[in-house]
Amino acid sequence: MKLATWNVNSLAVRLPQLLDWLAAHPVDAIVLQETKLTDDKFPHAALQDAGWHAQWFGQRTYNGVALISRQPVADVQRNIPGFDDAQARVIAATLTCADGQPLRFVGGYFPNGQAPGSEKFAYKMAWLEALQAWLKDQLAQFPRLVLGGDFNIAPDDRDVHDPVLWAGQIHCTPEERAHFQALAGLGLWDAFRLFEQPPRLWSWWDYRNLAFRKNQGLRIDHLLVSEALKPLVRACHIDKAPRKNERPSDHAPVVVELDC
Repeated sequence: MKLATWNVNSLAVRLPQLLDWLAAHPVDAIVLQETKLTDDKFPHAALQDAGWHAQWFGQRTYNGVALISRQPVADVQRNIPGFDDAQARVIAATLTCADGQPLRFVGGYFPNGQAPGSEKFAYKMAWLEALQAWLKDQLAQFPRLVLGGDFNIAPDDRDVHDPVLWAGQIHCTPEERAHFQALAGLGLWDAFRLFEQPPRLWSWWDYRNLAFRKNQGLRIDHLLVSEALKPLVRACHIDKAPRKNERPSDHAPVVVELDC
């Protein structure tokens, strides 16, 4: 089974790129972030014509998430239960592995946070706390669980092109990194770091200052796997190719391969 995550930064703009990527990469399911579409504008017909099932949760101009899969899914959840949130940031559903076991796939567009000390940063901290509490219950119900998405967190200095420049800035604050470690404390593993990886691999590059050409980026898009899935992870990689497209997203897809 192959699962992926990709912040497409406007599905209206990037739909042809998504369809091309899905045709070339036979993933079983992918979670998308920043679709930036209301539910009535979601291109479900185009995806259906291409052979995909879709679940979506949209919002005008900002945010928006979706889960695209080869097969139908069950138990769809939109946003974090019990957390009052006007922003469309979470979608989750249950897939069925080839061995017949259920796998819970949770996709999230984590808040950016703007700047430490801001109201948006406080919202990010509260959102992360609510996410962790909910995931604890989800893991008890679904031992096989994958959390994917744009986390807006670079877990440590090797995930940042210039740790000195980014020290204490948003995405790299001690508070954000502590929350990432709290997810690990639930029994979730960073699939990318289960393998030896070349240095200076990022999933996001700013549109400004030729950041992609200079390879000045951050690794903020992640796929975390539960303890039950950890022995089944066969590979995890970042696909930089779509970042070279004309009018690309500023993020690249991340893909994990599971032997289940």
